[in-house]
Amino acid sequence: MPVYRLDENEIFFPKPELAEDDGLLAVGGDLSLDRLVFAYSNGIFPWYDKGQPIMWWCPKQRFIIRPDKIHVSHSMRKFFKKHGTGFEINRDFADTMHRCRIKREFKEGTWITDEMETAYRNLHDNNLALSLDAFVDGKLAGGLYGVSLGKCFFGESMYSETENGSKLALIFLAKILEENGYVFIDCQFHTDHLESMGGEYISYKEYKRLIDIGLGINK
Repeated sequence: MPVYRLDENEIFFPKPELAEDDGLLAVGGDLSLDRLVFAYSNGIFPWYDKGQPIMWWCPKQRFIIRPDKIHVSHSMRKFFKKHGTGFEINRDFADTMHRCRIKREFKEGTWITDEMETAYRNLHDNNLALSLDAFVDGKLAGGLYGVSLGKCFFGESMYSETENGSKLALIFLAKILEENGYVFIDCQFHTDHLESMGGEYISYKEYKRLIDIGLGINK
């Protein structure tokens, strides 16, 4: 079945249940604030390469970390004891996002285009996205950024400048989100690294139920 093509003048997505087996739901549209908020509120996110149309994804199995279930390994506990560590929220959102882009471009290529950077800075400017950077012994070690709607955090990307940098950022983020009653960190895709830190698969039905709780739609 052909993938649905979005109209730039209408904020609409087909039902997530109609996504292809690989999660592709629709193409086209734009990265406007209203469209992105509507998309994330339904578990849909953009992911595409430069030169391609915008591709919107909604995998039928979702990979999340529950903030109160973050796993801190024995080696990371030793690392915390050995070093002075800290974090800063929204140190410089644009810089954090760009560091994620540069690190990925250098290693494996990236979906973080100029258009994406502009769109997510707009989300941040409207208090709908945040970044967190971790420090080790006073030096910038790593960070991450993502979309924050209600009590839901949709992780977008991470970077490391030093050993354990992104791990530290994720651990600090989970603790902050737990303290503020967040229901999940959406990891978007599975990695062994994220699974080792507490990542788990859930169905889209359960995922959407958690979104609704996080957005205050269902108590």
